[in-house]
Amino acid sequence: MPFEEIKQMDATQIPVGKLLYMIGKGYMTYVNRNLEEFGINTTQLHLLFEIAHHTNINQEMIATRCNVNKGAVARSIRKLEDNGLVKREIDENNRRQNRLSLTKDGEDILIKACGVLRDWEDSVILDDGYIKKELLQKVLKEIAVKTIELNEGE
Repeated sequence: MPFEEIKQMDATQIPVGKLLYMIGKGYMTYVNRNLEEFGINTTQLHLLFEIAHHTNINQEMIATRCNVNKGAVARSIRKLEDNGLVKREIDENNRRQNRLSLTKDGEDILIKACGVLRDWEDSVILDDGYIKKELLQKVLKEIAVKTIELNEGE
């Protein structure tokens, strides 16, 4: 659907799922383009978030939490490790598992990457326009939770 056509359409005539898809696709394009300078992509950024916010996390836990297959997580973690952003330590309680943590460089990249996310938000969400950011976040969180619940029921 061409951009000009979308701009002219009545919003109530566009399915919510289509709008969410368009936002998601545009968001991924913007973020990936702006993360290139840091040598990571959105998938790797998501893994950095998981590692930063969950101490003693391992690849299997990340795969489960992110609903991604273990092989994809392993490949992304390997790239992050090769780039010096993540380190692995053998879990003393289960020597077959590696605990993951961010290096100092990983922490620095995560901070810079969060700036990219804030820039996108500042560009597309008008706080004094049609909706307050906090309200949008609450509504989108509820939609995300309900979507996960819907899919878990299958």
